[in-house]
Amino acid sequence: MEERRHRNDLNAAPSASAQPQPLAPARWNWREVKRVLVVRLRSIGDAVLATPSLLALRRFLPEAEIDVLLEDWVAPVLEGFREVDRVIAVERSNWARARLIGTLRAARYDVAFNLHGGTTATFLTKASNARHRVGFASYQYARLHNHLAPPPAQIWQQPNTHSVEQQLALLGWTGVPVSDRPRTRLAVTTHADEKTKRRLLAEGLDDAQPFVLMHPAAAFESKTWPAERFARVADHLRARGLRTVVVAAPDEAEIAREVAARAHGRIIQFTDLSLPELIALAHRAHIFIGNDSGVAHIAAAVRTPVVVIFGSSNVAHWRPWTDLPHAVVRAEMACAPCAGYECTAFQRPQCIRHVSVEDVMTAVDRLLANR
Repeated sequence: MEERRHRNDLNAAPSASAQPQPLAPARWNWREVKRVLVVRLRSIGDAVLATPSLLALRRFLPEAEIDVLLEDWVAPVLEGFREVDRVIAVERSNWARARLIGTLRAARYDVAFNLHGGTTATFLTKASNARHRVGFASYQYARLHNHLAPPPAQIWQQPNTHSVEQQLALLGWTGVPVSDRPRTRLAVTTHADEKTKRRLLAEGLDDAQPFVLMHPAAAFESKTWPAERFARVADHLRARGLRTVVVAAPDEAEIAREVAARAHGRIIQFTDLSLPELIALAHRAHIFIGNDSGVAHIAAAVRTPVVVIFGSSNVAHWRPWTDLPHAVVRAEMACAPCAGYECTAFQRPQCIRHVSVEDVMTAVDRLLANR
């Protein structure tokens, strides 16, 4: 049953303290730790939301070797990220993963944090043969770890936790100072930035002209705001003197074309950017507008103000993790949040469709006023 009240939040920054503290006593002698492995498989957004944990580890262990394990297609998102020594890509083939196990064991890790908990992540954590293997007791194969943490909400002593807080909880439970809840962060590489600058110049945008970065795609229909509404927002921004650049993956190109076709002014489309180029483009943008997706988290991580449109997702768990002014726009629904794979309450998802153009324009105007 739909509730007819809409919500349009400029979210406050997550709470922070001047001197970060651990969330529990140390579980071992950290002075003896020389090598740490962090396992965080799955999507782009998951990798970006793991960066606060990587930052906390580097701050705590400035001399240690810190490696992170990511899906191979996601790994470029941490290109140039200096807080880790190695980004290890996990390929899909069984042969490649067999070789990877040899690489992990040869590294002789002292500690391995499993931030994911999925089957592959858990078995790779075990296969690393790290002396201390840390995961949550709720993981399916929890017995493959030798340190099992209680639920994140219990560690933080709060009812709800953000994805970032869940990952930080695992570190904090072992004695790593995380109480300041570091923000997400990504690196902008010189090569990607120069290449992006040249592409913008070819489209008639120089450094002096601000532009809006827009991402109209998402993983599920319940998270995808209609393309026609993105086009109307682009028209609104054009009236304010702001050009719009739409980004999408190659398999999302049709959505980008639809936004461009429905807008009254010219829309610049990029559907072939590498992840480092996408990061550089987001860093150059005046503001980001898009669905709840990994691209939204990328924009927040390079300190670009973001307006994120939510449908089925849990805002408390997936909101942008930034201390800059930002807006979350959603429609209050009795059935939300949900997993989003399919809508069980309506024939088609209504949560995302009940976010109006006016709601988004209001959020954008407020954020631009803060800029």
